[in-house]
Amino acid sequence: MRMLWFLYHAKALVAFPGGFGTMDELFETLTLMQTHKLEKFSIPILLYDKSYWEDLINFQKLVDYGLISPGDLDLFYYFSSPDEGMAYLKPKLEDVIKNFRHKKNS
Repeated sequence: MRMLWFLYHAKALVAFPGGFGTMDELFETLTLMQTHKLEKFSIPILLYDKSYWEDLINFQKLVDYGLISPGDLDLFYYFSSPDEGMAYLKPKLEDVIKNFRHKKNS
């Protein structure tokens, strides 16, 4: 429930290399997105340093074993620099703001 309320107000999740706390937050967010438990629109999930994440977690292997759907790999985006992350995030945040204003005025 704590994570649901945390994400309710979040506009994006940007995860950097980290330990158990980072994994907990990331996987709770991915699970809530995957299971459509967030009633609002989806939020962008960005993972910094693709080589770190791919070395740590073999997401493709989870697909291969049938544990997650191939489309679940689209729930997150790898980025390697602040500029690349912002280039990806900026249009997503513009959509979030547009949807928020639309829902607020409805």
